[in-house]
Amino acid sequence: MHNLPKSFRHIKLELAREKDHPRGDGEHGYDILAPLMPDGKIDSEIAKKNRTKCRVRRFRPNEPDAIGLLLNGPGGRWSIDYDDTRPDDDEAAFKFGDEHFTLGEYVSIKEDDGKMHTFKITLVQEL
Repeated sequence: MHNLPKSFRHIKLELAREKDHPRGDGEHGYDILAPLMPDGKIDSEIAKKNRTKCRVRRFRPNEPDAIGLLLNGPGGRWSIDYDDTRPDDDEAAFKFGDEHFTLGEYVSIKEDDGKMHTFKITLVQEL
């Protein structure tokens, strides 16, 4: 975590309540390193300048962690890319450019099962 701009934060997402997880699931989620503006939005300019430093770790029970990059694509679309040689492994980070990454808020990610899941922001921490 050396040489990161001061605006970078550790953001933790945990699966929110849904049909198969009525209490949510703290063992299914994401750890994200990304630059945030004071209002909690992702700073896309700093993210573009530090593309390889915007990291993601997906964790799930009984699966190895998946490590990837949080990428800002055409039209302001955000995605999580786990293998830059395969376009079929990306997960859509739904409207991440509009979200405020603040404690207790919710964000959505279309995971590799093809379904949109909602995650609660449980940590936003300075590095």
